[in-house]
Amino acid sequence: MLSFLVTAISLGIGLAMDAFSVSMANAMIENNMKKRRMSFIAGVYAAFQFLMPLLGYFAVRFAAEKFEAFERAIPYIALLLLLYIGGKMLIDGIKKRDEEAVKVLDTKTLLMQGVATSIDALSVGFTISAYSTKDAVLASAIIALVTFIICFTGLIIGKKFGHLLKNKAHILGGIILIAIGIEIFIKGVFL
Repeated sequence: MLSFLVTAISLGIGLAMDAFSVSMANAMIENNMKKRRMSFIAGVYAAFQFLMPLLGYFAVRFAAEKFEAFERAIPYIALLLLLYIGGKMLIDGIKKRDEEAVKVLDTKTLLMQGVATSIDALSVGFTISAYSTKDAVLASAIIALVTFIICFTGLIIGKKFGHLLKNKAHILGGIILIAIGIEIFIKGVFL
């Protein structure tokens, strides 16, 4: 049981790093968000980190050969989504130089970020494919809890630094998202 917990927590920490960075970037831009909103945002990332390993788990269990073809596309999908979102933020930051322009993260963008930062968790389905369904669900729940805690922490940190950055937060947030997309792509394609 201890080995199972350590593995699930370690997977959660590793998978949550991209969502942590995106959370910080979001909070830098929307630095006046309340705890309820922060919980919602962290909850969206946690939900995707819960669902993606399970989707990978069931894909491996029931359609492994089809999943392998899709797995090769994961770095490209993440790169495109994060380039789009990050590029949009970067352009908004360059266009809007006034300090009053606080943009609230809309649901569509948040969901796209959730997919982009958790799509690599699909491959965790291979890691947990030997688990029983109950253990796979438990591992995914632990991953989600770890993700929630890490993302909430990222939102707190981003909120603190967002006040310091003021109108440059959009530019920094866009750069962070683009860098994460490139990192996922390089790790997925070349490493």
